[in-house]
Amino acid sequence: MALTKDQIKADYPLPAYNYKVDIDSTTVAFSEVSGLEMSMDPIHYSESQTAPGKAGPNTMHMPGAPKPLTITMKKGYVKAKSMPVLNNWITSIQLNRVDKKDITVHLCDENGDSIVRWKVIDAFPTKLTAPSFSATSTEVAIETIELTASSLEMSEG
Repeated sequence: MALTKDQIKADYPLPAYNYKVDIDSTTVAFSEVSGLEMSMDPIHYSESQTAPGKAGPNTMHMPGAPKPLTITMKKGYVKAKSMPVLNNWITSIQLNRVDKKDITVHLCDENGDSIVRWKVIDAFPTKLTAPSFSATSTEVAIETIELTASSLEMSEG
C-alpha cells in the first residue's frame, strides 16, 4: 500500500541533520551537537525489616539531584567568524566574568520550521579545542567547544 505525503510526514522520524543552534538570540552554525541528555544519580536507601515474616532489609531507590550537562559542539573554522564568537566567550570566563547563556537546539522539518527544541539553561564554556593539523590531511579544520550547563528543557515547536 502506497503512503501519502501527509502519512509520511506524520509517521516517519525526522532526519538528525536538519537542525539549527541559537546562542541567546543569535543563530550559529555547528556541524555537530552532542550531549543533550538529562540524568540523575540514584539514591539507594535501606531500612530495617518493616513487615513481620519478611526477610532482610527493605531497599528503596529514589532519584537524586540532576547531574550537570556537558554539551559538545563542533563547527568548521571560518575565517573572521569563528574566532570572535567562541573565543570571546571562553576568554570572558578566563577573566572571571562568568557569561552564562541559554542555548536552544531546534530539530527542523524539511521547511526549516522548528518541530522539537532542546533548551540548555545557563551554559558556559569549559573547553575550546583548536583543529587538528596534518600536512597530509584534506579534512576541514574543525574547532570544538565544550559547555557545562545547569539544566535541559525539551518542548515542541
